[in-house]
Amino acid sequence: MRLWPARRAPGHGASDDILLVADLLGRSLDGVLAVQDRHLRAGSVIFRGRLLVPAATAIDLLIERFRVLGYEPMMRPGRDDVVIHALPRVRAAERPRVAVNVVLFLLTCLSTVVAGALSFASPTFEPFGSRSLLGQLLTGVPFAATLLTILGVHEFGHYFTARYYKASVSLPYFIPAPPFVLFGTLGAIIRMRSQARDRNSLFDIAAAGPLAGLLVAIPAIVVGLHWSMVGPLPAGGGLRLGDPLLMRFFVYLIFGPLPQGADVFLHPIAVAGWAGLLVTALNLFPVGQLDGGRIAYALFGRRHRTVGVVAFACLIGLGVFTWSVNWFVWAAVLFFLVGFHHSPPLDDVTPLTPGRRLLGFVCLALLVVLLPPVPIELS
Repeated sequence: MRLWPARRAPGHGASDDILLVADLLGRSLDGVLAVQDRHLRAGSVIFRGRLLVPAATAIDLLIERFRVLGYEPMMRPGRDDVVIHALPRVRAAERPRVAVNVVLFLLTCLSTVVAGALSFASPTFEPFGSRSLLGQLLTGVPFAATLLTILGVHEFGHYFTARYYKASVSLPYFIPAPPFVLFGTLGAIIRMRSQARDRNSLFDIAAAGPLAGLLVAIPAIVVGLHWSMVGPLPAGGGLRLGDPLLMRFFVYLIFGPLPQGADVFLHPIAVAGWAGLLVTALNLFPVGQLDGGRIAYALFGRRHRTVGVVAFACLIGLGVFTWSVNWFVWAAVLFFLVGFHHSPPLDDVTPLTPGRRLLGFVCLALLVVLLPPVPIELS
């Protein structure tokens, strides 16, 4: 059944349509919002008023009622009222291309195995003999398998939590990189195709990835360190991975105080665990669409942009203090590719629960123990 006629009188059709829709949307607010004001804006309708039911109940009712009319509600707090913005539903007819995810994953498997064989070959894993080309290549498997497991668990933590909340989300896209780019991968991402329902679901989806990834990265570090060894620093120098506080804690726990002029030579599994800590730390920066940016929005609402700008300034300060080019590169990525914007959830009125708020601050505090002052340097 159509809601408005197919033929329009000249000069009146479009305005008549939106007025009719505004009336229908207004009726959908019965029992939910005591409307005090209504106005139109570029094909959408904005209502102001007082909620008659809890915000969580209101958004559930309005999502169903507005969907019939082809609209989606976005609810935010006003000064002394609540604003409900009815926006036309835009759903791109996008067919899942699982083949793309599979191909990217296989390419990332290859690039990380080659990177592991070139830079992080296992001294104890030599299948088919160390002289064969295949045997030399497979020495990179312990590193690659551990790193891909950490990345995969991280992204599937987001994926399954989003599916639990019935959000539209893509499967993980792994990003291969040339093997000489240190780890052979630039990480993995998922695409959120719909808005989070409220701050609580936004927080759960964002925090699930880093926390799940750490559940793999920390055991990998512990196992890898037990297979690592302490030795004197080489005279010619070499590549050095920075020590975050959490890594230093486990090194001290396993090896005790290191002798002067000595360092830990990491097993490839420990290197992959270290990379997992770094990836988690970078994702926890409270900026834009990063995991930390989503957590910051859940915690601070519309003040999240200020938090992001402060975090960005601290990142620049860290780069100046340590004079590490790593942080200037990451700052450029954040500024030009990530940005400081984050879209609000559909229900921006329901506050974050106290338990989630506490966990959110813990997630942001993890930056202190996961972030090495100088991630990678040639000494």
